[in-house]
Amino acid sequence: MNAPPAETAPASDPAKDRPFDLVILDCDGVLIDSEVISAQMLVAELALLGVEIDMAYVVRHFLGRSYPTVMDTIRRDFGLKLTPEFEEQYRNRLLEAFETRLEPMPGVAAMLEDLAVPCCVATSSSPRRVEFSLRCVGLWDRLGPVTYTASLVAQGKPAPDLFLYAAAKMGVAPERCLVVEDSLPGLRAGLAAGMTVWRFVGGSHLRPDPPEEPEDARPHQRFASFAEFFHIAPKLRRQM
Repeated sequence: MNAPPAETAPASDPAKDRPFDLVILDCDGVLIDSEVISAQMLVAELALLGVEIDMAYVVRHFLGRSYPTVMDTIRRDFGLKLTPEFEEQYRNRLLEAFETRLEPMPGVAAMLEDLAVPCCVATSSSPRRVEFSLRCVGLWDRLGPVTYTASLVAQGKPAPDLFLYAAAKMGVAPERCLVVEDSLPGLRAGLAAGMTVWRFVGGSHLRPDPPEEPEDARPHQRFASFAEFFHIAPKLRRQM
């Protein structure tokens, strides 16, 4: 008697082996190298009002925070009455600086091109600023439709609201999301949302020696270049 034909093993489904179904990216300090520009502009504008702060102060108190939160902190800490005119002037000068100086993070465009799962942006920036910034570096057409700002939720980072909102809009469970952040409020927000969190430390504001994170903001991974992204998670790379 002839032996029955051998059963063919089912083809493996790469999607089933992927550790995440969604990558959520912060904008400032992750997609774009903007934090040093923003800090320099804020230091200069406050100096005109007689307030002297340095870059370390800006990184410690303002990194990853929404603009209204930054302004409220300045009012409280320095007893300033910041006028709407001051805020508008700062915003306009910052965007002017972005137009000539802003760059995307090296390697981020290639990473987005090769990513095998959907991605979106969750940022503390205002809608106006994030659109302007991403247009400056040529990423708005790719990411604009899936960009979510803190203006959409009750509480910004470090609360988890924005990341949970982004995951819900993208139809992905929080535990299947990977967050890429640079700031401590962003790290705390991603962890509070129950997501896997990687810290990107390749921005100009964190080089050359990014400080260690406190216990409540400890990421699952750290990386300093988007060239490393698929070395850490090779199954997230799109199959050619």
